[in-house]
Amino acid sequence: MSSRKGQGVLELAVLGLLHESPMHGYELRKRLNTLLGMFRAFSYGSLYPCLKQLLANGLIMEDRPEEPNVPLALQSRRSKIVYKLTAEGKERLQQLLTEAGPASWEDEGFGVHFAFFSHTRADVRLRILEGRRSRLEERLESVRAGLARTRERVDSYTLELQNHGLESVEREVRWLNELIGRERTEQEEQARTSKSTNTTQDMPRETGR
Repeated sequence: MSSRKGQGVLELAVLGLLHESPMHGYELRKRLNTLLGMFRAFSYGSLYPCLKQLLANGLIMEDRPEEPNVPLALQSRRSKIVYKLTAEGKERLQQLLTEAGPASWEDEGFGVHFAFFSHTRADVRLRILEGRRSRLEERLESVRAGLARTRERVDSYTLELQNHGLESVEREVRWLNELIGRERTEQEEQARTSKSTNTTQDMPRETGR
């Protein structure tokens, strides 16, 4: 995760996890491995530089709870530091969660954005899902075209691998179609409910005779 895009994904992941709960470095590493490891290899060496930068930017803060009956000099500095989100960090997280450009639906960032969909506005969720689907449909066309060109020239194992990749993309597109349909249905229901509520509130009340 040395690229700027990778750093942005890690920043979102760290801020999002600390928004759920303050935690020390080791716990944060484990949670990040669970979150990011599902989508790519996670380098532990990139975490502490990221934390250092977030601290410098005032987005997170350190809390060092003292151990009872243990001299301060003997306490492990790194293992006992608890990282917490600041008010500025919460604002930055909300800013990141409103981004719905290509970086949010590419392979590098989609999984992390999806992991925090419960904190993301409905319209942003829909744009990210539709963007991801569009990108995968482009990939699907490319894979199919490649299969058509090379089917007669590759061995059976290479062909099986290509078919496996094609089926994986097709499966994700079907999954996205289901999510997009669900999101649209929920938004339409919310819009109807809101319209009905507003109409009821605007109705004139009968006055007593």
